[in-house]
Amino acid sequence: MDKKSAWTPVRAIFVAVLVISVATLGVAAVVGGNWVVWLRGAAVAAASVWLVALTGQAERGRRSAYVRIRFVSVAAPIGILLILLAPDSGYPVWMKAEQGVVGVLVAAVAFIVNRRSVREAYPKGGKLG
Repeated sequence: MDKKSAWTPVRAIFVAVLVISVATLGVAAVVGGNWVVWLRGAAVAAASVWLVALTGQAERGRRSAYVRIRFVSVAAPIGILLILLAPDSGYPVWMKAEQGVVGVLVAAVAFIVNRRSVREAYPKGGKLG
């Protein structure tokens, strides 16, 4: 998988996360969500929009966008795992399930962007391959 072909599935995953996050806010509006649900849902939706934009920048060769996506795609699933394991996080079970799905999707991005062929396309020092 090279630099160009990596970004189509990454973009699709981030758009899926955005759709899921907006749907989560819709569920919260119907069933009633506490402030933690609204804050988390809005933050994940906003982050998804940002990540879709970063994907375009990375696809055009911008190393800083690639590095940000790498960092987020590794850190976010870890944070989500902590939310899922916390006994009294304030998140209802349905939102923990939604976050589990988001975590798996973002972990898939980590798998894609950390492949050797993709890493080699963004060498340190700004020399694009």
